[in-house]
Amino acid sequence: MAPPFGNDRYTPGPTRRSLLAGVAALGALGAAGCSRVATASTTEGGELLDRLKAAGVVRLGIAGEIPFGYIDKNGELTGEAPELAKVVFKRLGVDKVQAVPTEFGSLIPGLNSQQFDVVAAGMYVNPERCQQVIFADPDYQMLDSFIVRKGNPKGLHDYKDVVAKKAKFATGTGYAEIQYAVEAGYKESDILIVPDQVAGMNAVEAGRVDVFAGTALTTREVVKKSSKTEATKAFAPLVKGKPHVDGGAFAFRPTETKLRDAFNVELHKLKESGELFRILQPFGFTKAEMTDLTAKELCGGKSG
Repeated sequence: MAPPFGNDRYTPGPTRRSLLAGVAALGALGAAGCSRVATASTTEGGELLDRLKAAGVVRLGIAGEIPFGYIDKNGELTGEAPELAKVVFKRLGVDKVQAVPTEFGSLIPGLNSQQFDVVAAGMYVNPERCQQVIFADPDYQMLDSFIVRKGNPKGLHDYKDVVAKKAKFATGTGYAEIQYAVEAGYKESDILIVPDQVAGMNAVEAGRVDVFAGTALTTREVVKKSSKTEATKAFAPLVKGKPHVDGGAFAFRPTETKLRDAFNVELHKLKESGELFRILQPFGFTKAEMTDLTAKELCGGKSG
């Protein structure tokens, strides 16, 4: 299994994570994803689940990002979300999943324009997105972590430390870590923006920055390839002065509450049995990333 180097933070706007391994598959599979699914139902709760059962296949919107949803070197669809989808949809009577790769910023527009049936990309749930789609409950939660030099010589453990010690700070394009740092008092124009965690680690190794911020999952995986850096202990960034934990989930069209609710039923069964963790563990997730967060909580009280 390839190591997970994707980032799963979200900043309002069209981008969330850098596109890493799996992007090359977009061209190969893009043509297969051009046709549209059946038009949305006007029936209360939606008819999509019934149509999927009849067709025997569900089309998954993915963004070519490790470890969330991507095409591996053998041309096979994998990642935490697709592997979970295979299990849940089989239980719902849909035996086959099909990938529709796109850029991350096109996932919600593609879903709502019928280009695929569900977003299976580890998408963070937040109030802005909840105005456009409905979410299942999160299948994982995520904290932040830093990449620092071995021994963490500046003692950087959270964003307040970065500000107080005037550390040179880097993070990725479109990452929510930008806003977390700014909220802590770091000047946005002073942030070094790099493409991904690998570039961030390289910047720390070279001494261009003191710290790179990313998710706990991706930072701890990328430093395994480095003899000069380490990942700090995971922590919750402050949002409006309060610790914030992000959660990733499947997204559905607002009319398809029947499918979303059926998905949630099976998801919660997998959580209770421990099977969910067994599905996600090969992609670098730990028990610390398992969660009881709900979509309603992360949507600000509304879950669709």
